Amino acid sequence: MIKNVIVRKPSKNFADGITTADLGKPDYEKALEQHEGYIEALKECGCSVTVLEADERYPDSTFVEDVAVVTEKCAIITRPGAASRKGEEKEIIDTLKKFYSNIEYLEGSACLEGGDILRIDKHFYIGQSKRTNAEGARQLTAILNKYGYTASAVPVKQILHLKTGVIYAGNNTVIAAGEFKDNDVFKKFKMIKVDDDEAYSANCVKMNGHLIIPKGFSKSKKAIVDAGFKIVEVEMSEFEKMDGGLTCLSLRIPEDSSK
Repeated sequence: MIKNVIVRKPSKNFADGITTADLGKPDYEKALEQHEGYIEALKECGCSVTVLEADERYPDSTFVEDVAVVTEKCAIITRPGAASRKGEEKEIIDTLKKFYSNIEYLEGSACLEGGDILRIDKHFYIGQSKRTNAEGARQLTAILNKYGYTASAVPVKQILHLKTGVIYAGNNTVIAAGEFKDNDVFKKFKMIKVDDDEAYSANCVKMNGHLIIPKGFSKSKKAIVDAGFKIVEVEMSEFEKMDGGLTCLSLRIPEDSSK
């Protein structure tokens, strides 16, 4: 169950962020409208949403998931791998202190972004990508082990982040695109395979019995609905232009079911 979610408004220089999408420059006002729609979708799924003001120093700062990994037992402050994002992680600490007494930190040569972390039950898959290195994966694994979680590394060869290409939808099912459609790491799960022309739609948010999905991908929508999932659709065109998916835009704080 997710009761609390943290998001950050897009900055005015949002279009100056890092992207390889080649889909044109995002419209800032439209991005703000879509961000509001995203917040409404989270609320529709039963969440209380903490909305942080835009940080104009960091064009990519609306992608708040990358600066921390959150669990029931602790929050872990990451170390972003992109040079333009270094320091961004410090701006989430005070907000996370409102929800956590245990905050851990990656150190030294570690690089890790939250978009590379896929949690399935008590296990965390850590994508080793251009943004997350082996030392980042090692340090995160050690921290997670301390709190009773397990973790393993997964190579990410062709895409930005692990969750760009695979997410957990619940009910022992993953949604996968590209290099992860035939990846042996996920062969024990049921899999919804996304066509290459709708690859962006693989990134969805599992939220309290619903899947929040991006609008405009009819084949993926049908496959997800046919698999029995309840969906909430949101428009994401301006974030797609900046290599940003639905999971990137929030930190979703899980409740401790043992309490």
